[in-house]
Amino acid sequence: MIDNLHNAQKKTFTDEISSYHDSAEYYDMIVFSHLRWQFVYQRPQHIISRMAKTMKILFVEEPLAYDENEDSGNIIIIDEMLHVLQPNVKDIPSIASIIPKYVSNESIPFGWFYSAVFYSLLDTVHFENVIYDCVDELSLFKNAPEHLFNQEKYLITQANIIFTAGKSLYEIKKQYHKNVYCFPNSVDQYHFAKALNGIAIPDDITHLKSPIVGYCGVIDERIDLELLHEVAKKLPNVSFAMIGPLVGISEDELPKEPNIHYFGLRLYNQLPNYLKAFDIAMMPFVVNDSTKFISPVKTLEYMAAGRPIISTKINEVVKNHGISVSLIETADEFSEAIQFSLDKRDRLSMELEYYHTLKKTSWDTTADKMKSIIKTFAK
Repeated sequence: MIDNLHNAQKKTFTDEISSYHDSAEYYDMIVFSHLRWQFVYQRPQHIISRMAKTMKILFVEEPLAYDENEDSGNIIIIDEMLHVLQPNVKDIPSIASIIPKYVSNESIPFGWFYSAVFYSLLDTVHFENVIYDCVDELSLFKNAPEHLFNQEKYLITQANIIFTAGKSLYEIKKQYHKNVYCFPNSVDQYHFAKALNGIAIPDDITHLKSPIVGYCGVIDERIDLELLHEVAKKLPNVSFAMIGPLVGISEDELPKEPNIHYFGLRLYNQLPNYLKAFDIAMMPFVVNDSTKFISPVKTLEYMAAGRPIISTKINEVVKNHGISVSLIETADEFSEAIQFSLDKRDRLSMELEYYHTLKKTSWDTTADKMKSIIKTFAK
């Protein structure tokens, strides 16, 4: 069924919504995501782009600011098999009202959810199979709605299959569902290994004083800004480069030191070029409820780029990469780890550790294994 579902199944039509079908298309899967396709390229993009090799997929984002004078939504054509819908509706439940305008089949073979905020669509759109890919414990995030926990409970009861992005999440979710599978975040090793080759370093980072300790990713409540500030003051001769967009925090909250540099959002294709400029890669996350279950994609991306890594003691990092990553808690330990990585780290040993880790995983393998599980349980 899943190997070539789009070609194997025929479109279904009904008289009630036939007026929409001139522009609507048949989709094998509809994906609902709180993470936008054209934002930071991460787990949803990696997995869904690979699923779209054999299934036609509509990737639906949360609504943009509503404008009743505009069309019901904006379609972005990624390729023939993958389209992104940016709904122009008042709220998430209203997405159901515009689905027939874009989707010709009444019955959707697969509904794939990245967030429980879309839970109401389970009652208004007919999915033959429901998949929940749990990437974070969103209910623990700052300003998370109180009802998000109950929404997730409902999504779990309706799901046929649950995937989790880490072992900690798996241990929690398996208590509530019998078909839970752990698929930790993986890596496109070929892409990030470009940092080891002769690619150019971007002009806007070449002026930074070496050594450069860098971060690539979203800059939000999960970054320990106080820790970053303290270590920057302790090591004024080290440049700290922050590559990524601000989310949920303002520029006023960012630490300001001459040796801390913010570059904003950069394209996925540009990241190996920036990583090439790093002497050390860092993951300065706070250790609290908001990071209790995260499995940072960037850990393996840093490894593929061959950078020494310093991280705070995030559960998934400690469990899976404690040997390969320098783990720290304080600014003093951070400073010592930087000096160690620059002066004493055995690069050959590090590269061997990275090799053994990276050979066990890839996004291609992850997507293939997910497809196999879905094929087993699909109705």
